[in-house]
Amino acid sequence: MELPDEQQLIQQAKEGEDAAFTTLFQHHYTFLYKYLLKLSLNPDVSEDLLQETFLKGYMHLHSFQGRSKFSTWLISIATRLYLDHQKKRKREKRRQQTFTDETVRKLKWDISAKGNEWSETLEAFSRLAPDLRTPVLLRHYYGYTYSEIAVILHIKEGTVKSRVHKGLHRIRKEWADE
Repeated sequence: MELPDEQQLIQQAKEGEDAAFTTLFQHHYTFLYKYLLKLSLNPDVSEDLLQETFLKGYMHLHSFQGRSKFSTWLISIATRLYLDHQKKRKREKRRQQTFTDETVRKLKWDISAKGNEWSETLEAFSRLAPDLRTPVLLRHYYGYTYSEIAVILHIKEGTVKSRVHKGLHRIRKEWADE
């Protein structure tokens, strides 16, 4: 949906009138937010990307040529920011996995150097994602209650229970597969 005087508002915003850009921002906010929400499936990420989109739009408004709709230009900015965000997440995930693999390798070496054995349980436990490993560790090694773990991790008690269940299920599944 285009504003009737959108071209005029864009020109005014290019000339430095912040009120004109504010009007453009308000008009396109909901549309872009819904687009980013469908893209990311995460309200927090959508909000962050939306703010970045409008900041980039504001900073680079002079480069808008008017060959497409203003909303199309904003969507292209939002899409590029989303794709960059995904690449960054993927890199961070790989970096975290590399760190975890190195840590597990060092732990195995330390345990074997002390004459102990790296058990199947430790191996299966080390493969759990941190969000599953942490509540399982707190519950079954340190003996915390579900409600105490919820407070420690700042999540709901039901979430703790489901993560402990899921973590134990994955460990059991690995044992069964071996």
